[in-house]
Amino acid sequence: MQKALSCPLLLAAACGLTATAQAAEWTMATPYGDASFHTQNVKQFAEDVAEATDGELTINVHSGGSLVAHGEIKSSVRRGTIEAGEVFLSVLSNDDPIFEVDTLPGVAGSYDEAYTLWETTRPVIEELFANQGLKPLYAVAWPAQGIYTDFELTDPEQFEGLRVRAPNINTQRFVDYLGGNPTETEESDIPTAFSTGRVDAMITSSSTGNSMTAWDYVSHYTDANLWLPKNIVFVNQRAFDRLDETTQEALVEAAARAEERGWQRSREDNEASLEALQENGITVSKPNDAVAAALQEAGDQLFADWQERADEDAKQVLEEYREARGN
Repeated sequence: MQKALSCPLLLAAACGLTATAQAAEWTMATPYGDASFHTQNVKQFAEDVAEATDGELTINVHSGGSLVAHGEIKSSVRRGTIEAGEVFLSVLSNDDPIFEVDTLPGVAGSYDEAYTLWETTRPVIEELFANQGLKPLYAVAWPAQGIYTDFELTDPEQFEGLRVRAPNINTQRFVDYLGGNPTETEESDIPTAFSTGRVDAMITSSSTGNSMTAWDYVSHYTDANLWLPKNIVFVNQRAFDRLDETTQEALVEAAARAEERGWQRSREDNEASLEALQENGITVSKPNDAVAAALQEAGDQLFADWQERADEDAKQVLEEYREARGN
């Protein structure tokens, strides 16, 4: 009597059996703490992905730089050490000047303009990321940047020698043009930097000031509306390609919802954070004419510097944005 043939796992489909694909589990790093609306949005995004894929893709979010330092997140995703990450877009300015265009004063001074800028620059940014094996999923703006000090800012000469926390190269150049001393400090290290005297002031948003309880070390916030920078969330392209088509679509759809939700949360968080700053004793004011003029002059220098470094493609994208903006 002939012995019945067994059905090896690799031949399961040929034997009429259904093999279940192994669920994917990704690791994601973000430098921002759990109090940040960006981190909250990322975690909601991860929950949406798990739900939309019935657990076929789960994303474990490690916040506050607990897994990978900010400056190493992009390279870690590129190598595949982790599958996904979030960074402040302008920290990538050494790769290409287009990454810092959203930190140029006067380019985008409102949420609507900032979103138009993102839509205009997105194809170029996606191409640059793709060249490094990365896939951008979405980007969300921070509220407009202002200046935190432990004194009332009334005179441009107050910038002279002031040690200012500047999270990216463009902000560092801006502080230099104002006469200050820029200091690179991650968000999670802000309280220590102030308490140890490494910084005297910082340029950042109402949101960051609120989440980091800025009232513990400063007394004034000059709401200067300098620029609306963005965070970008991206994944390793190879990891994305390993997903089946249905899971890929669910991931991209969840990212689109995260982008829309994130921009709205940024608007809401700005309003709530400005209220929180004042409720906790910080004086919020607009820059006076003298300070505004100094900020404008430094911004003009910053833009001229960018024009010298940017290639024709980056300049063309900026022109396309201005046309889309209507001027």
